[in-house]
Amino acid sequence: MDLSGKIKSLPDKPGVYQFLDKEGIIIYVGKAKSLKKRVASYFNKGRHESGKTILLVKNIHDVNPIIVDSEYEALLLENSLVKRHQPRYNIQLKDDKTFPWICIKKERFPRVISTRTLKQDGSEYFGPYASVKMMKTVLDLVFQLYPIRNCNYNLSEDNIKKEKFKVCLEYHIGNCLGPCANHQNEEDYNQSIQEIRNIIKGNLSNVIKQLKELMDKHSADLEFESAQLIKDKIETLEKYKSRSTVVNPKINNIDVFTIISEENFAYVNYMRINNGAIIQAHTLELKKKLGEDDKQLLEFGIADLRLRFDSDVKEMLIPFEIDVEIPDVKCIVPIKGDKKTLLDLSTRNAKFYMLDKQKERNSYIPKKRETRILEEMKELLRLSELPEHIECFDCSNLQGSFPVAACVVFKDVKPAKKDYRIFNIKTVEGPNDFASMEEVIERRYGRLLKEGQNLPQLILVDGGKGQLSSAVKSLEKLNLRGKIAIIGIAKKLEEIYYPDDSIPLYLDKKSETLRIIQFLRNEAHRFGIKHHRNRRSKVAFTSGLTDIEGIGPTTAQNLLKTFKSVKRIKEANLEEIEAVVGKKKAEVVRKALLA
Repeated sequence: MDLSGKIKSLPDKPGVYQFLDKEGIIIYVGKAKSLKKRVASYFNKGRHESGKTILLVKNIHDVNPIIVDSEYEALLLENSLVKRHQPRYNIQLKDDKTFPWICIKKERFPRVISTRTLKQDGSEYFGPYASVKMMKTVLDLVFQLYPIRNCNYNLSEDNIKKEKFKVCLEYHIGNCLGPCANHQNEEDYNQSIQEIRNIIKGNLSNVIKQLKELMDKHSADLEFESAQLIKDKIETLEKYKSRSTVVNPKINNIDVFTIISEENFAYVNYMRINNGAIIQAHTLELKKKLGEDDKQLLEFGIADLRLRFDSDVKEMLIPFEIDVEIPDVKCIVPIKGDKKTLLDLSTRNAKFYMLDKQKERNSYIPKKRETRILEEMKELLRLSELPEHIECFDCSNLQGSFPVAACVVFKDVKPAKKDYRIFNIKTVEGPNDFASMEEVIERRYGRLLKEGQNLPQLILVDGGKGQLSSAVKSLEKLNLRGKIAIIGIAKKLEEIYYPDDSIPLYLDKKSETLRIIQFLRNEAHRFGIKHHRNRRSKVAFTSGLTDIEGIGPTTAQNLLKTFKSVKRIKEANLEEIEAVVGKKKAEVVRKALLA
């Protein structure tokens, strides 16, 4: 079945669709309320304004649908598949850290530890925490309130009865009550673990209530020392709770999601609220690929963060309505009150994170000489954007033989040598630099478009109006005219030519812009000549042998590699030549050279 037939046969049901290229590689994953309508919409003519979306559609050769029961299940599956396959045209998750967790070990007298690795060992894991600092704050509170063990002894009932262990320094300084030596019973220890579990979950009110009941009981029994210890714990918890509470403490078990978006990135902030306090918070950074809107990005972020933080809350605050219905979850867009305050707080966190990331990205961009030169080039060459990526072309031939074209690439005013390319001219006969330039420009940018790679901000052609006009013809064929700035430089007077402008621009001979342009032109010339010479010498080196009928370049190179020269091949006997190329070719070579 062809692609159009397959699209028509798609069901009108929710699900996930995977677009594949001609090699069978997944290039895009999307969710849909109706697979039939959503997939068909990609192939409606004139629907897409984004060049990247148009390029995606051109590369689609097959579609694989996966049907699910609801759009929310489709959203979760989309999130999972994007993480697994990382398709070229999908939103890119920039956050790949391993987050810390608090673990209550499954063992007798459980330990409470931090970890970054989740194991299927029956232990309880709480988190993940967005920062180590947040996790340590919780652990510090736990260890301040409850003296529990940190050793890894096997505290089985039999081992304790046999008195295999002795108390350590932790017992003597009050950090442990010595369950290893039977100084603390299991019931008392497990009561502490239950209270720790509630603290980690953010259920501070329940812990305080239980402790107050226990304090009153000790007071009634005239156990004033025990009552005072519990009172100290309650005061510590009250201080922690008051410091953590950001709004009404009656707001319980709510997730908050907001989004801040810029041109290429979006930031989804998540907060989990319990008893009016933030018990978890994280901001997810997403890189846009196909100009996704905030609704799509927020839906994707909600699916990812709810899975990551194992959220099962029944109420969610969001900045605007979303299309996906989440089972058993009430989505609220608050307009005023404490819940709106929480939403505003989440938005401020997202904005702060965005500004922090912008500063981080900007810190990697050289701000001194390179930026100054780029800004000068933009102004003097009348460009619409900074020429951070420049490509320069030079054609080279010797009396029409072995024509090649060199492409050198500069990024941030520095040669990017791994991106240099050589083109052997294929369609032009004889010394015709204009036609050669036209062929090379079309091949270079046709391929970049096909592969979805970044295009330069400026193309520099070594030559005058003729070479420039030829290059412009190819840009017009590729529908790139006006989308990439292009200029030509003539050698004699270093004139700068623009398309459709017969009057050249003359730059100050001392300007850094002209020096960079000359450097580009000379580098392209050097790179092209180097390759051209290598090609000529290689052919010349083997031409005496390749003139022999039945002897190709590979055979000739093998002979020259062994014997070093044609003269030595002539002097060699038949058996020596046979050892290199075989009997049949050895006879042909020897006969031709001795003729």
